[in-house]
Amino acid sequence: MSTTAEDRSTNRLVCVSTTVADGNTRIEPKERLSTMKTYRFILAVWTVLLFVFAAPQTNLADEEPESESEFEFTIVTQLDACSVKHQANTSTCWSFATNSFLESELIRMGKGEFDLSEMFVVRHIYPRKALNYVQRHGNTTFGAGSLSGDLLRTLADHGAVPESVYDGKFIGRSKHNHAEMDAVLTAMLDAVIANKGKRLSPAWRDAIEGVLNAYIGRIPDSFEYEGKTYTPNSFARTLGIQPTDYVELTSFTHHPFDSIFALEIPDNWARNKYRNVSLAELMGALDSALEKGYTVAGDGDVSEEEFNRKEGIAILPLMDWDDKTEDEQEITCKKPESEKEVTPALRQEYFENYATTDDHLMHITGIATDQNGTRYYITKNSWGTKDRGHDGYIYMSEAYVRAKTVCILLHRNALPDNLSQRLAKQ
Repeated sequence: MSTTAEDRSTNRLVCVSTTVADGNTRIEPKERLSTMKTYRFILAVWTVLLFVFAAPQTNLADEEPESESEFEFTIVTQLDACSVKHQANTSTCWSFATNSFLESELIRMGKGEFDLSEMFVVRHIYPRKALNYVQRHGNTTFGAGSLSGDLLRTLADHGAVPESVYDGKFIGRSKHNHAEMDAVLTAMLDAVIANKGKRLSPAWRDAIEGVLNAYIGRIPDSFEYEGKTYTPNSFARTLGIQPTDYVELTSFTHHPFDSIFALEIPDNWARNKYRNVSLAELMGALDSALEKGYTVAGDGDVSEEEFNRKEGIAILPLMDWDDKTEDEQEITCKKPESEKEVTPALRQEYFENYATTDDHLMHITGIATDQNGTRYYITKNSWGTKDRGHDGYIYMSEAYVRAKTVCILLHRNALPDNLSQRLAKQ
């Protein structure tokens, strides 16, 4: 044990007396004490430094790295939409995009904000696709993919429910995950089609219902919402959305313009019909809608390297990806560059050689321009917001949209007058 004596008048250290093991007392000179104080001071400083640098730097670690993007956007128009959702491990973008579109329609109609259930629609569509698959002996598509028209048909036939009533998530999970369910359903249907019993029983349809109920839940016959009792159909009637008010357009040259045909894409299992217009009219309809205050649902290709999820940019550069150096690839979608001129012939070529495929549906909500005056379509995605540029939105250049958008869904009143009058005669 050590004790310290001080000169109280000068507050200077005079000496130190230390009791050692043999019981004797040793007097330490004040020079030694000064050295000990220095050691203690250094030790204290190191302790503080170790604490500071070893402690988790929460604020710094949680900050997003600064973007390297050189894009500078000016918003031309941005229409109301509800929050970005996450389809997670499902192929149900069609339901998320079209529901988002209808939610914006409700805002436009003065009905307020709604959070509609995507999985209510998905739950109704699976049995219909299963029946279609079995009736065609497996010679068609079965999977999670569908199109906007399938949601509108479900709305007309079965109604709608809020997300709070039916979220369709597997018990105990916070995110959607249909991987196992899809595999089970496909295996069951393939076994049914194999027809080992020589004649199909009616039980297979009940078996499909059982699998769907187990994975994403039973559809409610009625429910309480904001103090009132509804059925899905009565709730849909309160929304005031008329499926017949909407039209789907496409633009390809393998069918005559002004014709109505079933678009030849894998997810069109229900053979939904599209009105074929010129490319100029397709883009004119898109612009007309956004300028009039109507949003648009669009189906298209997102498989290109130039569809950059992290940057939130989609462009169609003049130079193809494979022709670029690694350094050029690294900066693609980080700054504006020259883009291809998209003609109807180029659009058709991309569709026929599989460069443009039916990948993904999204919700187009606005228009922006970059510092060079290039036009972009502000597009709400359904992949959440984490590590997604523009808070879950994609800015798709006009060239990209002209080449890669397979079809669009919009309200009839959003069409340019000349196109609206012509389609009304069909």
